[in-house]
Amino acid sequence: MFNPKKEPSEKVFSDLKPPSKNQIKEFSLISLKLAIGLCLLPALYAVTFCFIGELAKLEGAAVRPFVWGVIGFLAIYLFIWEPAIIFKKGQRVLEVIFRFFAPLVKVAPFVLPIYTILISIGYFIGLQFFGMKGFIPLFIFGIGFSLALHLVFCAKTLRAKAGDKLKANYIFGFGCIYILDALLLSLFFNLAFEHFSFLAFFNGSYQLSKGICLTIFKQLFF
Repeated sequence: MFNPKKEPSEKVFSDLKPPSKNQIKEFSLISLKLAIGLCLLPALYAVTFCFIGELAKLEGAAVRPFVWGVIGFLAIYLFIWEPAIIFKKGQRVLEVIFRFFAPLVKVAPFVLPIYTILISIGYFIGLQFFGMKGFIPLFIFGIGFSLALHLVFCAKTLRAKAGDKLKANYIFGFGCIYILDALLLSLFFNLAFEHFSFLAFFNGSYQLSKGICLTIFKQLFF
């Protein structure tokens, strides 16, 4: 019997297989993370803007050490040395702390800036029990330095992870880390300084991010 050969295009289409359930699930998860990550961008801007606004209410003696701490880390990181080993040691400490609570073992080292937390605790202990007011600028410098270290190496680690299609995990993960760390930092400043208001920061961030999202929504659909 005569069997006509399949055309190349017919052969290609016949070899295609429908995506499996796992592939569909993976694609859906990636798309969801990417969508949420993009939606977090207005919140990233809002928390940064409102935090700077609250920080500007403080005296220069409180603001300058924090700013110099951030600048100091960036200068060391960019021009002298990448202190990745310090970041990794901090992550191991958190892994040990949360090893009995499995869901947080992988998340906590990225979400919680361990050095910033320890320096903040040292600040309150030193101030309350040892009267170390003269060391306040040094503590604030350390907080700025350690927080910059945490955010930079979290971003670098997330960005370097293999298999991150469309950078969904990076955009989503770093967005969540940045916002949570901004909340933790604002809580510290609220407790440490009278004129810094966590409620004003939180409410301002919410209102600003909400306004940006509504504006974008109106521009796209109306």
